[in-house]
Order: sequence, then structure tokens, then C-alpha cells
Amino acid sequence: MKISRIDQITKPRFRIAVHVLAWLSHSGGVLSSSAIAGQVNSHATFLRRILALLSRSEIVEAKEGRDGGYFLIIPPEQITLADIYLAIEDERESDNKDDLDCGEAGRQLDLKLEALMAKAEQQLIDYLSQFTLSDVMAEIDFDKSLPE
Repeated sequence: MKISRIDQITKPRFRIAVHVLAWLSHSGGVLSSSAIAGQVNSHATFLRRILALLSRSEIVEAKEGRDGGYFLIIPPEQITLADIYLAIEDERESDNKDDLDCGEAGRQLDLKLEALMAKAEQQLIDYLSQFTLSDVMAEIDFDKSLPE
């Protein structure tokens, strides 16, 4: 299975979060996690974790009750891709955290790599801050994705 460039650079949650927010924006109202899951082809439980992170970052809000679900609380023109990235990256998956037994030199290499990656990530965040959810959605034909 080929991994997309998006998922190579960021966690898969980022791509799904952008899709989720695009569908919420397109709907203009409240969508249940199962309705969103159907649109983004993802499991509702996984989606609820992403929606909880987006809710914690005050991008979406949950509505309780029979007609409940999730809705945007910020207009798509004001949500940057950096906002989305930072919202879902708060909860990083523990990638291979096994310490290499390389002694002092290995520890120093890890520190140097960590510093370089922090700078790279900041450049990514700076770049993503130039684009809004609305920008990404501008040329998307959502009607072709709806079930007939």
C-alpha cells in the first residue's frame, strides 16, 4: 500500500481532520460522527478522537441530543491549515521511541536531529498558516462525492 505524501510528512489525523472540517463547512450545519465517517471513509470511533481534539482547540463544537453532532464554530476563511495541524498534533502517536543504545554519541545525534526536526516542523507550520480551509475547498466539487 502506497502512503500518501501528506501522511509521510504529517500524521494521518491531519488529512482526516481537513476532510472532516471541509465536510462540516460544506454542510453548513450539524453532522453526526457517523455521517462524517461515511463521507471521509473512516471509522466513527477514530473520527470522534479527531473531533475531540478539534473541539478542544475550539474549531468545532459538539451538539448533544437527538439531532446532535458536530459543527464549525469558526468560519472556514479563518481556519488555517496550521490551526488544524496544531490541533491534531497535540496528541502525537508514540512513534518508535525505543532508545538506540549508541552511548553518548548516539544521544548527541538524537539531540541534534530533534533540534533540526523542530525547525523543520516550524517551517511547515509557517507554510500551512498561509492557507485557510476555505482556500483548500475553493475548487472542490463536493456534489460529485455525495451518494446518489
